[in-house]
Amino acid sequence: MVSVSIGQMDNNKKEEYMADKKRFEDLGLSANALGAIHKKGFEEPTAIQAMTIPVMLRDDTNIIAQAQTGTGKTAAFGLPLIEMINTGSKTVQALILVPTRELAIQVSEEINSLKGNKHINIIPIYGGQSIDQQLRRLKKGVHIVVGSPGRVIDHLKRKTLKLGKIEHLVIDEADEMLNMGFIEEMEEIMKHTNPDKRTLLFSATIPGRIKALAHKYMDGYELLTVKKKQLTPNLTEQIYFEVKAADKFEALCRIIDIEDGFYGLVFCRTKRDVDSVVSHLTDRGYDAEAIHGDISQAQRERTLGKFKKQSVNILIATDVAARGIDVNNLSHVINYSLPQNPESYVHRIGRTGRAGNEGVAVTFITPREYKQLMFIQRVAKTDIKRSKIPEVKDIIQAKKQKIYDDLNTILEDEIDAKYYYWARKLIKENNPTDILAAILNYCFEKDINPDAYSEIKAVSTKEKQLDRQGKARLFVALGKRDKLNARKLIELIMSRVPIKPKQIKDIQVMDKFSFINVPFAKAEKIVLSFKEKGQKPLITHAKQRTGNNGMQRMRRRFS
Repeated sequence: MVSVSIGQMDNNKKEEYMADKKRFEDLGLSANALGAIHKKGFEEPTAIQAMTIPVMLRDDTNIIAQAQTGTGKTAAFGLPLIEMINTGSKTVQALILVPTRELAIQVSEEINSLKGNKHINIIPIYGGQSIDQQLRRLKKGVHIVVGSPGRVIDHLKRKTLKLGKIEHLVIDEADEMLNMGFIEEMEEIMKHTNPDKRTLLFSATIPGRIKALAHKYMDGYELLTVKKKQLTPNLTEQIYFEVKAADKFEALCRIIDIEDGFYGLVFCRTKRDVDSVVSHLTDRGYDAEAIHGDISQAQRERTLGKFKKQSVNILIATDVAARGIDVNNLSHVINYSLPQNPESYVHRIGRTGRAGNEGVAVTFITPREYKQLMFIQRVAKTDIKRSKIPEVKDIIQAKKQKIYDDLNTILEDEIDAKYYYWARKLIKENNPTDILAAILNYCFEKDINPDAYSEIKAVSTKEKQLDRQGKARLFVALGKRDKLNARKLIELIMSRVPIKPKQIKDIQVMDKFSFINVPFAKAEKIVLSFKEKGQKPLITHAKQRTGNNGMQRMRRRFS
């Protein structure tokens, strides 16, 4: 029987409940957990964290939590799990199921970063990683396993993973698992788990199949829902530039210089990267400062004060150090380093496009990071458009225009008489054009000198191909009943995307739907080209079960 949920409370009671949960200290967490939270820079719980943590710590009910990517889900279930793990036992006490290898790694890393001084062993297991390495770690004893369905089933068949004594099962991104065709694998895994465990199911949406799964395998549950909100701001333009790692700094300078009134937050992955970028920017004469974990609280407050007053217009930060920054009028957020997961991407770019202001989110990627960016785009359900690095000639022209506009503004104001006296003296002794040219040269030579910029070499097609090896399986919502065959399917795709027929392989046309394999780099273009506003996508990345054993093995291998 479904209990009364926080999500089902009337608005007044819900607001009262949330008002009481504004601090992590109010959620029932230990001093160790609170220390880990503050070390990471979390200041107050998100809505889903405030709802989920106390209910999980009660440990008396199953939970379905409806929340989007970017709402802090991992910490919502990770923190209570850490609290409830018995470190005296070496048996697997919690299994976290995720749809992809990327999420397995990210969830594992996030929980590791939250465990503080508690000696908990956490292992990600997924296809594509050496199974021998996983076997060695499992034999040593593991408390929490984070795995993709295919590899978890492989270990269950080998009897190298035993789930009969687990106390908690977390299913993350449940609707994404359903879309990728993992529903039967999820059911198979549930059959091997302790019937007395607690189950926590996270999903952005709760489709009928997920509800059916819950009714079948969860003996009653509490439903927690967070009001749906837009993940990425409408007023934020999202673009990416593909550059070599060595050219990122030059690309950053060009982005800053071509914008009139640049006011931005630049994210780097490590403290060393932050210090390096700030050092190079200040050497070039930019007003830039840094915040990261090694900077004292007093220095952090001084730096943020200068940034908010715009006496410094460029702030370089790590994700952790940037938590709590509240600035509404940023023109840019720049991902100098690619975020590690969709949640981080959403948090980062959400800092621009606030309070009705327009903003731009820029992401730099190397060719080998393209797949990860497309994964972020898909999970965050957003559109990140490819763009070209500004040319030096365009930057110089933009600077000249800015100088011209500024001079005209000065001419509109009253100018001190001493400058007129000086001007008349200079003109009397020199040709007016010559003296004006000399003054412009004196004042702006450094600003409009094209030699100040280094060359950025375009990433070659060969380099892209080397780093984008692999294929993607696409689902097409058309089949034989739509009078579709392999030839017509190829022609349909070629009508939207420049692709050679031989690049479309392993075509399977069923009665109601079809499957194709295409190069990874083409997959995103195909999906985007068939996306119609307000309509269900005709082609998606969803993997549907076909009954073909070979396809099932392939899916498990790469999950």
